[in-house]
Amino acid sequence: MKRGTMIAGLVTALACGAMIKLGLWQLQRADWKNGLIARYASAKSLPEMAYPTTPDPKDLPLFRRAAGLCKSVTGATAVAGRSPTGQTGWSHIVTCGSGAEGPGMTVDIGWSRKPDNPVWKGGPVSGVIGQDPKALIRLISAKPLAPGLEPSQPPSIEEIPNNHFGYAIQWFLFAGIAAVIFLIAAFYRKRSP
Repeated sequence: MKRGTMIAGLVTALACGAMIKLGLWQLQRADWKNGLIARYASAKSLPEMAYPTTPDPKDLPLFRRAAGLCKSVTGATAVAGRSPTGQTGWSHIVTCGSGAEGPGMTVDIGWSRKPDNPVWKGGPVSGVIGQDPKALIRLISAKPLAPGLEPSQPPSIEEIPNNHFGYAIQWFLFAGIAAVIFLIAAFYRKRSP
């Protein structure tokens, strides 16, 4: 066997090994994600909890029913959102001060077709915990909290991507294709003068 073919074979073997390892890792991630989704699905049946002002980033209580008190509104913004019927528009997000006991909370007070933030001065809130890009979690109110708003669409488990099994198959296919290409190239190189 020629030296070039041996080096190519070694590189192909290392690449195939790495791709197979990535495929196995994706299968482990698929098991983890399936367990996470099952936990989120069971969260709907758990009793309402107090909104956690300092959530654990490794164990977010997503999809749990929760209640909290917004003592004062410290900021408001509108982000792209949907109504419960799927209409596009604006979800109105407020940040709340909670007093001396913690950093506060983020609340989705409702949905509207316009980005203009309504006036809401705070108060008790109950709803479902969803993700927030800045505060990690946000409480999506079960009912609109200001005039002119409708409820925002609550978070849905169906929107959680779970494509790890597909990625695993892709990595295994890439490894198989790389091995076949090497074998074909080695065969034709051996036959050529």
